[in-house]
Amino acid sequence: MNETTLLQVSGLKKAFGGLVAVNDIDFHIEAGEVLGVIGPNGSGKSTLLNLITGETKKDTGAVKLNGNDISAMQPHQICRNKISRTFQLVRVLPTMTVEENVMVGLLFGSERKNFNECRDEIARLLSTVDLGEKSGFLASQLTYIDKKRLELARALANQPILLLLDEWLAGLNPSELEESINLVKRLQESGITLVIVEHVMHAIRSLCDRVFVMNLGQKIVEGTPDYVLSHADVVSAYLGDESE
Repeated sequence: MNETTLLQVSGLKKAFGGLVAVNDIDFHIEAGEVLGVIGPNGSGKSTLLNLITGETKKDTGAVKLNGNDISAMQPHQICRNKISRTFQLVRVLPTMTVEENVMVGLLFGSERKNFNECRDEIARLLSTVDLGEKSGFLASQLTYIDKKRLELARALANQPILLLLDEWLAGLNPSELEESINLVKRLQESGITLVIVEHVMHAIRSLCDRVFVMNLGQKIVEGTPDYVLSHADVVSAYLGDESE
C-alpha cells in the first residue's frame, strides 16, 4: 500500500444465501482521487458501498482506511472516521426543514458541534450545494434534485475525507446534470476523495481518474475511463453487444 493510499479493499466477499453479490473484490483509492464504479444493475455496486460503510457485514476480506481495518466497525463508527455517502434512493428527513436536516449531520458527525457553531456551517454547506435560499423549506417540499442536494449537504456536514456517491446523478435533466457534475468537480478541488457509482457515462468520463467495472459481483476491468469504456468485455457486459 502506498503512503498516499486512502482506502484499500482486499478480498472482499459477501453472499446472500446462494447469491454471491460481491466476489473477492480488490481495489484501492489514492487520496484526492475520483474512482468510478460501473456495471449493470445487480452487479454488486451498491452492496460494495454498503460493505465499506458497515451497513452490510462482509463474509471475508478487509477494508482499510489509512491502513487501519474498519470492516468490523459499526456504521456510526465508520461515519466518525470521516466516510460519508449518499444513497441510490434519496434519504432525507421529510418532516424537518432543510436547515434541520443538515444540522443532524453536524450534531452527530465526525466532529460534533453545538447549536451555535452549527449556524454558520449550515449556511456554508447549503451555499455549496445551491440551497442557500431554501433553508426554511421542509425537506418534503423540495424537488427531486434539491432533495439530492440536501442529502449531499448532510453528507458533507460530516467533513468527509472519503465521499461515496451512489448514483447521485441519476434522473437529472441535461442542465441539472451539468450543474451537478460541476458541483462534484468543486468537491474534488476542495480535497475530498470520491468513489462514484454511476450509470451516466458522460459523468464517468468527465469526473473520474480511474474506473473499474463490476459484473456478477466480480471486478472485470480497471483503468482510465477511455480504456474501460472501450473494452470489449465492458461493451458486452454493460453497454450491450451492438451485433444483437
